[in-house]
Amino acid sequence: MEIAQLQAFLAVAEHRSFSMAAMALFITQPAVSKRINSLENQLGRTLFDRLGKEVSLAPAGHALLPAARRVMAEIANCQSDLQSLDGQVSGPLALGSSHHIGLRHMPALLRHYIHTFPEVQVDLQLGESEDALARVIDNSLELAVITLPSKPVNGLICECLWPDPLVFCVAPDHPLSKLRNVKPSDLVQHTAVLPTRSTATRRLLEEQLQPYGQSLGQVLETNYLETNKGLAEAGLGWALLPKSMIADHLRILAVNALNLHRELGVVRREGRTLSAAANAMLRLLHSNSVEFDSL
Repeated sequence: MEIAQLQAFLAVAEHRSFSMAAMALFITQPAVSKRINSLENQLGRTLFDRLGKEVSLAPAGHALLPAARRVMAEIANCQSDLQSLDGQVSGPLALGSSHHIGLRHMPALLRHYIHTFPEVQVDLQLGESEDALARVIDNSLELAVITLPSKPVNGLICECLWPDPLVFCVAPDHPLSKLRNVKPSDLVQHTAVLPTRSTATRRLLEEQLQPYGQSLGQVLETNYLETNKGLAEAGLGWALLPKSMIADHLRILAVNALNLHRELGVVRREGRTLSAAANAMLRLLHSNSVEFDSL
């Protein structure tokens, strides 16, 4: 099993396309096909199902994916460790972020980082905070800037960068907007627009509703907060959003019984030696968390 074969495997798995994988690797499509075929022959397993132009992971491919990610991450770590011996800030940086943080907190910081360290190849992977957390645990990411877990996670170092108060909000013509003080029992009678149960934000809300003997009614679920905001603005339900996202098209509800906030921050693996590129990013995050948040 060769490094080039694993690179091709991961590229096809990510892009679900041999041609797109070839473009990402700067090689020809036949070269990608040759590497995949050779790997499949060595393993005696089909890694991808090829149905016309559609490419999807076969069961053996799903089994190989996490191990391939770990191997390539360790190779990248070795390269970074060697480069950091002379203090050179260069090489790859695998950085994860949630969509919300990536859109609202990271652009100015990344612009400054890339300008300051042009020799670093930043691989920014946007997704759900929970997925990024798992990728830090399996060493696929050096750092993740995400919604921090509400409880400590063994083997991880979590550092808060931005407090993130949450507010309940509705469109101006929503029935709840006419109430001076909204009770938990009022909320659950109306459709909610919320992230899924797998998210820290949703778990936080449901935990606070429990002492009042209330549970959510109808819920429109999406993990993209910008989408939640748009659905709430359209009057489809109340939403729980970061206060920083509230605009003129939404009214904040006074739900005095519930006080929700979360923390946004950076997560890294305990005991892992960070590359010079990751350490530079970590220093920038710590020194500019307030400054960049205001840009």
